[in-house]
Amino acid sequence: MTPETLGDPAGSDEVDLIVAAWRREAPQLDVEPLEVLSRVARLARHLDRLRRDAFSAHELETWEFDVLAALRRAGAPHELSPGQLLVETLVTSGTMTNRVDRLVRRGLVDRRPDPDDGRSVRVRLTVAGAAVVDAALADLVDAEHRMLDVLGREERRALATLLRRVSAPFEG
Repeated sequence: MTPETLGDPAGSDEVDLIVAAWRREAPQLDVEPLEVLSRVARLARHLDRLRRDAFSAHELETWEFDVLAALRRAGAPHELSPGQLLVETLVTSGTMTNRVDRLVRRGLVDRRPDPDDGRSVRVRLTVAGAAVVDAALADLVDAEHRMLDVLGREERRALATLLRRVSAPFEG
């Protein structure tokens, strides 16, 4: 079946050509997963570019947005321990220390003593950090809405459900 026979208004794409070539050159292999996962991989590259553009408009790197967004999502007072930030951003402690240092120098976060543990600190979003992450998030969400405009609301919900099911075995 082709996208046209399924009523897909998008028609054929590069993945269809790749899959057809593999079916021709390696007919002994079931390459059906490529039809989904190659599109997911290509879409991920497009999404990475879209996000980098949204963040760079606010002079943020992707990793900076990730840290600031984790603090913003934490709710008032918008602070987390470095260990909590590690869990939220999936990086090592050495990497997180470096990232927090850089964000402190930019005035986007500050470190405060942990009131419950004098040996530890809390990382808190500053007013400037909250302003920049909120603006970057607004631009990101707007761009992602445009990206998904080709789908109706129910299609987006169905796609989210299917992607959740496929990614569940890899989630912590």
